[in-house]
Amino acid sequence: MKILVVGSGGREHALCWAIRRSPLCRELLCAPGNAGIADLATLVPIAAEEVDALVDYAKAQAVDFVVIGPEAPLVLGLADKLAAAGIKAFGPSAAAAELEGSKGFMKDILAKYGVPTAAYGRFTDAEAAKAFIRAKGAPIVVKTDGLAAGKGVVVAMTVDEALAAVDMMMGDKVFGAAGDELVVEEFLAGEEASFFAIVDGETALPLAAAQDHKRVGDGDTGPNTGGMGAYSPAPVVTAEIAAKVMEHCILPTVRGMAAEGRPYKGVLFAGLMIEDGEPKLLEYNVRFGDPECQVLMARLDTDIVELMLAACDGRLSGRTVSWKPDPALVVVMAARGYPGSYAKGTVIDGLDQAGAVPGVTVLHAGTRRDAEGRVVANGGRVLGVTAVGATVAEAQARAYQAVDRIRWPEGFCRRDIGWRALG
Repeated sequence: MKILVVGSGGREHALCWAIRRSPLCRELLCAPGNAGIADLATLVPIAAEEVDALVDYAKAQAVDFVVIGPEAPLVLGLADKLAAAGIKAFGPSAAAAELEGSKGFMKDILAKYGVPTAAYGRFTDAEAAKAFIRAKGAPIVVKTDGLAAGKGVVVAMTVDEALAAVDMMMGDKVFGAAGDELVVEEFLAGEEASFFAIVDGETALPLAAAQDHKRVGDGDTGPNTGGMGAYSPAPVVTAEIAAKVMEHCILPTVRGMAAEGRPYKGVLFAGLMIEDGEPKLLEYNVRFGDPECQVLMARLDTDIVELMLAACDGRLSGRTVSWKPDPALVVVMAARGYPGSYAKGTVIDGLDQAGAVPGVTVLHAGTRRDAEGRVVANGGRVLGVTAVGATVAEAQARAYQAVDRIRWPEGFCRRDIGWRALG
C-alpha cells in the first residue's frame, strides 16, 4: 500500500517507524513530517490542518491509506473528507473526534453513559464559573473546552489561582476561541496513567498502558507541558485495573458513541487517575499520545498497519494484540524555555552517536534540516530519545546514555523519567 501519515511530531515519527516495518507498506509519505521522518518517508510540504489540500494530494497521488496523527485535522473532519473521496483513513470522524474537540461534550457523554469521572460544571460566563469555584473551593481544575495543544488545563491549589485561570482563559483569551467555554471540575487525587484502546465502531481492543510525565521539571515540578517523557508498561495499571478501565470506561463510551450516531473508529486514549485500585477518567484524546506513542510503538509486536485497517473495516472482533515483554522509555529533549518562549534554529549534533547506544532509537519531533543540511530545532519538544531494556532501569540508563551523547547546548530534559516505576 501507498500510505500517507499526517503530522510532524514525535508521535508521527514513531508511527512511521512502525508502519515502515509492515510488509503491507510499499511506499510511505508524511505531511509535513520532520528531519527524522525524512529517513523513512517522502516528506510532503502540506500542514496537518490543511485538510482540503491533504485530500487533493491523496487523490492525485493515488494514496491507499491515510494515518492521521494529531487531533486538529480529525476535529476539522479530515477522516470524513477522505472517506468522501473514497480513501481509507485511520482516525475518527469529526463527530466522534468531538470527544477531544470539546471537553464539555466529552464530560456530558461520560455522565450520560455512567463512566466514572470528576464532578464538573460547563460555563460560557466567567462570573458563573467563578461562583462555582468559590462554592466548591480548592484544589479545583479549570480547563478550556476547545483544543489548546494539551496546555489548556490549570490544576489550581487555591481559589485565587482558579479565578486567575478563568480570567486568563476566558478574559485574556490566551488559548483563543478554545476558552470561549470552560469546564471546571473537582480535583482527583491519585496516580495518573495513559490507557489506549483501538476501536472499530463496535469492538474495542485494549492496547497498553503508559505513564507520561506532564510537568516540565524533575520531581513533577513546574508548569504542565505536552509531555516530557513516558514509559510502558505502567506498573500502576495492573491487569485488574486494565479490565476495570475496559469495562467501566472504554466499552460504555464506545457503545454510547454508537448510540449517539457518532460511531468511534481509531485509537481511543483514556487519561486516567487511579486511587486505591479504582480508575476514574480524566479525559479522552482521539489519537495516540505524544510521547506515549513512542514507547508503545517500541513495544508493539503486531503489524500496526494490519491492526489499523481492521479498525477501519470493522474487523477487530476476535483479534489480539501482542507486545514485546521488554519495557520501553522515552526522554523528551526540549528547547530551553519550553513550555514558554524558546528559540528555533539551534543546531543539534551527536544524533548518530546517540542512536548507536544498544536498544536506542532517536525519534524526532520539532526538527528540520537547514540550508546546509544540519538538523536544527524547530519546535518546543524537539527529540524523543527512546530505549528498550530488560527492565525499566535498563531502558532508563540507555536513554540517558544516549541523551548524554547529543550535543545541543540550547536543549534540556528531565533526568528522572520513569521514577514512579523505580521508586
